[in-house]
Amino acid sequence: MSGGASSSQASSSEPLSSEPSSSGYTPMMSAADIARIRQWHERADAIGRDEAVTDQTFDYLGLTLVVPPDVMPITRVSHTLGDAVLAEVHAGDRVLDMGTGSGVNAILAATKGAQVVAIDINPHAVETAIANAERNGVAHRIDVREGDVFSTVDGVFDLIVFDPPFRWFAPRDLREMASTDENYRAMTAFFRGARDHLTADGRMLIFFGTSGDIAYLRSLADGNGFHTEVVGENAVERDSVVTRYYTFRMTRVG
Repeated sequence: MSGGASSSQASSSEPLSSEPSSSGYTPMMSAADIARIRQWHERADAIGRDEAVTDQTFDYLGLTLVVPPDVMPITRVSHTLGDAVLAEVHAGDRVLDMGTGSGVNAILAATKGAQVVAIDINPHAVETAIANAERNGVAHRIDVREGDVFSTVDGVFDLIVFDPPFRWFAPRDLREMASTDENYRAMTAFFRGARDHLTADGRMLIFFGTSGDIAYLRSLADGNGFHTEVVGENAVERDSVVTRYYTFRMTRVG
């Protein structure tokens, strides 16, 4: 899914939640923000399950994408990352698209002349990404693999693209694995392993929003030696609260 802090998170005077997990993750936000995010998640999930009963077709940044119900669809803020991918990729780059979903960002990178490895833990997403790569004429540039974070990844890359799940809740099925990552296990593993898969001057594009624990993402980036800058930004208002979405460009410190 999809730095900074929402207006509620930045200005709240409430104490931070002390909701620890067995993995050591503790939310870095107020109890009120946690409750709001859980409510938003349940509402969005219910709407999504009602609407996504058949394949959806999207015309997106020059691509045609067909997305089945159990794979994350294109959203109104997806272009915040997609535009950054098109701007960042150079012909000849070796690109890793982590959590590829429908294959969208892998395909965008391939249209710019990159060779791409695309990873997803959801086998239906893997099938969808392969079909969409073929549909858009770039299958020869994309190697789609089923895997958990770096489990099936080898070598180093000039660019890593990651659109991680925003929520730290336990996924209830394959569909929710695109939006929920229990106690941020996968995101934590990603940041701990990313440097081993980047070239010396490699870059990362990470998409995240304030409807997730963005302070925790920032702590992971800082703690694992990455410099962060914002290269894309969007905002959506719901329930009188502004949720902000960012694309971060990250590079090694030192």
